[in-house]
Amino acid sequence: MPLVRIDLREGKPESYRSALGKAVYDAMIGTINVPADDRFMVITEHPASGLVIAPSYLGIEHSPDCVLIQVTLNAGRTVEMKKAFYRAIVDGAHALTGIRKEDVIVNLVEVPKENWSFGLGEATYA
Repeated sequence: MPLVRIDLREGKPESYRSALGKAVYDAMIGTINVPADDRFMVITEHPASGLVIAPSYLGIEHSPDCVLIQVTLNAGRTVEMKKAFYRAIVDGAHALTGIRKEDVIVNLVEVPKENWSFGLGEATYA
């Protein structure tokens, strides 16, 4: 069960936010073996002062339209799967929204399976 957080500057239409979510969801299904219907996302807009992103880092230039995507998921994917996941997110987001590929930053947070509860106060995977 990945939990996706997408943070972006305020002012984009709902269709743009939905398209970003779709790009991430499609990438999860297509590259890291997430089952269908496993969709849990928080998409948050921030004022310009509430989203601090370096204008340039590691030789990559970022515009004010830069988005941060953080995915918390069970540990265990290979490096190759992660690389394919990053690429699928960026390609999908670009195709669906027109966002510059340089403006999509992705971070994975891997956790043990017992760190999830889907309700009822139960450790679902423990």
